[in-house]
Amino acid sequence: MTDDAARTHRQGPATLRGLALPKTTTDQRLLDNRGPADWVHADPWRVLRIQAEFVEGFGLLAEIPQAVSVFGSARTKPGTAEYDLAVDIGARLHEAGYAVITGGGPGIMEAANKGADEAGGLSVGLGIELPFEQRLNDHIDIGLEFRYFFVRKTMFVKYSQAFIVLPGGFGTLDELFEAVTLVQTRKITRFPIVLVGTAFWGGLLDWIKDVMLTSGKIAEADLDLLHLTDDPDEAVRHVVEAHQKEAARRLAEEEAAVEATAEGAGTGG
Repeated sequence: MTDDAARTHRQGPATLRGLALPKTTTDQRLLDNRGPADWVHADPWRVLRIQAEFVEGFGLLAEIPQAVSVFGSARTKPGTAEYDLAVDIGARLHEAGYAVITGGGPGIMEAANKGADEAGGLSVGLGIELPFEQRLNDHIDIGLEFRYFFVRKTMFVKYSQAFIVLPGGFGTLDELFEAVTLVQTRKITRFPIVLVGTAFWGGLLDWIKDVMLTSGKIAEADLDLLHLTDDPDEAVRHVVEAHQKEAARRLAEEEAAVEATAEGAGTGG
């Protein structure tokens, strides 16, 4: 056996050499009950916690109806125009046949959940563990608290058929550009993304057009990924119409595939 082979240790799918060589085997560490309990906080055990969050989320949300996520600032106060706008949008989404998903917290999230809840719709809140106290709001039918942002983001994308984004801060921007990136790169099926608030979002869209587009960082067609409006009715209507167009496109593709199969069978006969 060569020196290199003698200094190589296989640990499942991992290959360890040199300073990374373990001093004990996996079985020894498993069966030895001595020493500190720090191992329960190590990254391999975090994987199980992450897995558990995915399983819990998938299990709880698997049967919710078609849904739209509404994003916006947690700092928006009740009684403000933006708060009332989110309440209106939540109610209109229910009337259009959608469940409403939010981050589950206060502000815009609470308002959208409230609108759906008071209109008789299904209201979902996907909360996140934060250093400061932020409980799920009182207008949620299904609520989940996540430890990991990326697990929570997966739930938003997996169970939403559209995003409606009201004015917000860094968290709102993160959620917005996560969605835009996934749609632009075709990692997910294209779905509508609506920005509500021309005064708030207009400058950002101008910068995207004047700087990103003109410098060749995005394509002209990428501008169509975002729809800007101040009208709650238009926001919801844009979502509905986009889904109707997508349904019609898929039906046309299916009919074309059936026709092509029939023609092929006829030619073969």
